[in-house]
Amino acid sequence: MLKKNYIINMKTAKQSAMNVINGLPDDSSYEDIMERLYFMQKVEAGLKDVEEGKVIPHEEVKNRLNKWLR
Repeated sequence: MLKKNYIINMKTAKQSAMNVINGLPDDSSYEDIMERLYFMQKVEAGLKDVEEGKVIPHEEVKNRLNKWLR
């Protein structure tokens, strides 16, 4: 299992957002900022799902894809 050592782990959403924004170039647009924040939120959600076992094994994904692609 993953340890809670990913980027957004024990911080508040505000702290995480500020860290992301501060790491962007000074000329970043609102769109750039929103895109990065959205990406980071999705990564955090995915890592949480992995940690909680809410994932599908690779073989199962391959089997499902094979059925859908027929």
